[in-house]
Amino acid sequence: MSKGTSLHVQFMKKILVVGSTCVDIILKLDHLPVTGEDLHPKSQTMALGGCACNVAHVLLYSGSQFTFISPVGGGIYGSFVKDALTAHGFPIPVYLPEKENGCCYCLVEASGERTFLSLHGVEYTFQKEWMEPYRMEDYAMAYLCGLEVEEPTGEALVEYFEKEPGPQLFFAPGPRGIRLSGNRLNRILALSPVLHINEQEALELGGRDSVADSAAALFQITGSPVIVTLGERGAYCRESAEVSYLVPGIPSQVVDTIGAGDAHIGAVLASLQKGKSLYDSIAAANRVAAAVVSQEGAILPEDSFLFREG
Repeated sequence: MSKGTSLHVQFMKKILVVGSTCVDIILKLDHLPVTGEDLHPKSQTMALGGCACNVAHVLLYSGSQFTFISPVGGGIYGSFVKDALTAHGFPIPVYLPEKENGCCYCLVEASGERTFLSLHGVEYTFQKEWMEPYRMEDYAMAYLCGLEVEEPTGEALVEYFEKEPGPQLFFAPGPRGIRLSGNRLNRILALSPVLHINEQEALELGGRDSVADSAAALFQITGSPVIVTLGERGAYCRESAEVSYLVPGIPSQVVDTIGAGDAHIGAVLASLQKGKSLYDSIAAANRVAAAVVSQEGAILPEDSFLFREG
């Protein structure tokens, strides 16, 4: 099934990704601890992570044309990030070794569900001068995460996108999106972003009792498509005032859900850049997200068949 898209993007232009790269410290647990409990994790691993970094890897392995702006700091986590990004072929346009890079403690329960404890460092900050080498007219789409907007420098980030119109903004507010100051959230929504949210985020941001009603309410605010990920059930999209649909999910054995949403929006962006419809882009993203949750960590192997599929 293929549906037309209400998005009007110039497919030959690049994608701009602004956001964090950190170290994911993944702890496998039977269950989350309660106060005073003594647990023994099944395992601990370290991996490259951060929402924007996870998105950028999907774009990289999909052969997309994009620019990735992610500040990298110092300390033990900064050294890990710098080495890993370099090994993966990413340039590091913003290197601030005098400031600490942060990490994310990913607590993964037996069900595969994850809980994050994020220690934010320089990777969540933003400075307008970092963007001076890049012209917004070169980009068709831009990705933005709510975690960066929440930080003190998030004010400068919002101002940047307000003053540099051009690309279609894709905004992933995340589970803390509802906690953004009303002013910042409303200013982002005024930029008519495509919203990429999960079911709980949709209900909280849309203020309705169902995903469909919440997505419709959010569409009335932004005038742009609203994509709601639903796990194994797939994804719901309010594409326009007249068009909405459910894109079926792909069954998978869940190992952990780290980075599934990031991979999903990355695949949507990559597919749209290749000229696919929004429906087909979401279908491709469902396949990528299903593959991510069936493995440990947020980043698929570069030689994954999903990327060769386009």
